[in-house]
Amino acid sequence: MKKLIYILSLLVITTSFAQKKEAFKTGEHLKYKLSYSNFLTAGYATMDIKKAKHNKKEAYHIVGKGKTTGMINWFFKVRDNYETFIDKENLLPYKFIRQINEGGYTKDKVIEFNQADSTATVLNKETKKKKTFKTQKRVQDLLSALYYMRNEDISKFKIGDELSLPIFLDEEIMNMKLRFLGRETIKTKFGKIKTAKFMPLVASGRIFKEQESVTVWVSDDLNKIPLRIKASLAVGSLRADIYKYKNLKHPIAFK
Repeated sequence: MKKLIYILSLLVITTSFAQKKEAFKTGEHLKYKLSYSNFLTAGYATMDIKKAKHNKKEAYHIVGKGKTTGMINWFFKVRDNYETFIDKENLLPYKFIRQINEGGYTKDKVIEFNQADSTATVLNKETKKKKTFKTQKRVQDLLSALYYMRNEDISKFKIGDELSLPIFLDEEIMNMKLRFLGRETIKTKFGKIKTAKFMPLVASGRIFKEQESVTVWVSDDLNKIPLRIKASLAVGSLRADIYKYKNLKHPIAFK
């Protein structure tokens, strides 16, 4: 259950920077049901796109929330809030908020991105300390990466292709990689649907069992919304399934 938005943000990393048709719009709402070890309901996660302004320009304000429920909540309470503000034209972030409480482990940070000079200023609201770091061009945060890459064309991907994207997290750059596994029709709450299947290559250790521990399925259409995630954790496993959606940019073909 830990690092819920981290897992979600790994779902649809692809390669080309040339934008095609926009995959989402203001008002989109996605909700996921989380299951622990394939049978126990662990909680829910939501992703919402709201209106915003930055330097008098239209922007997206994206909010991701995750929380535990039921029995899991008794033993390990999670209340996570992630927010990103991204430029509506180039989909690059200019502000990222991370407020988490995971079994008593807390973080409350705000990151201000300066894409022009490739820097990020981190304010730790718990310690009241602020520090500026050098980043990379077109760097993303955890949440903005998901929406940035939903706009990319995955129609010509071949099995085994590996892609990468720089993400700034915890005061350092992570070069996230993703391996395309092919296409598959899966059954969901809403019916069967064609998907594109990926394996994010993540660091093994405290959270994941090994580097290749996460598998994700996204709708193989213009929306490219995450539909299912399976992750092997250090203890047990986590599964997320689409539970509710509304205000998608394009039609979605469940059968």
